Amino acid sequence: MNKKSLLILLAVSVFTVAGITPASAKDKIVNGIDANFPPFAYIDKKGEPAGFDVEAMNWIAEKNNLEVTHKPVEWNSIIQTLITGKIDVIASGMSITEKRAEKVDFTIPYWEIKQVMVVPENSDLTIEKIMKGNKKIGAQKGTPEAEWLKDNEGENGYNYELRIYKSSPLAVQDIMNGRIVAAAMNDAPAKDICSKKDVRILGEFGMHAEDFGYAVKKGDKELLEMMNQGIKDLKASPRWDELVEKYNP
Repeated sequence: MNKKSLLILLAVSVFTVAGITPASAKDKIVNGIDANFPPFAYIDKKGEPAGFDVEAMNWIAEKNNLEVTHKPVEWNSIIQTLITGKIDVIASGMSITEKRAEKVDFTIPYWEIKQVMVVPENSDLTIEKIMKGNKKIGAQKGTPEAEWLKDNEGENGYNYELRIYKSSPLAVQDIMNGRIVAAAMNDAPAKDICSKKDVRILGEFGMHAEDFGYAVKKGDKELLEMMNQGIKDLKASPRWDELVEKYNP
């Protein structure tokens, strides 16, 4: 046996004797977040990660004696970032979809959301006029609403022009500038944006309600079980109600 092989064998033996594996020995995790998705995840005025999911993950990590870092990642590439191991979990208002579940493992759901259209405060448009009136609509890249609008363009008499943005706030900015008439997004961030800008929620536009869940790398059973238990424990604790009241998602 050469020296290199002996060192590898000794390392494996240490983990075996201690009853642990390198994965279970992990004491730090990186959470990938969308930095423009309030109230679930965003960067606050101090330049620090904040939001419902950020605080939820902090609570779960503390209960498991883990150090968590929240890393802003481009939303359209966040799943690939998880797959390549640059982050360990996505806790940032991610809808559980069949397409995504082919690439990642999702936790149990923790929040239900609806998809809505946001329009200027003084808009006299209806959902039908937006969907069938050859209007310009915005949506965030990599989101279920963007995919749904792409897939349904031309169906059921729908006639609109879809414009894709890096974030929902950028789409809303174009509503304010008159470049688009409406933007599709989750109802929770829509409520947050409407509280800060001269826009309002017009209503749902045809998508079914979806559930948010946390995502981990395929096959990472240990972390998945930890996140599932963490969600259950959090929802059973007073901290859950505090977060709901604080962020009103």
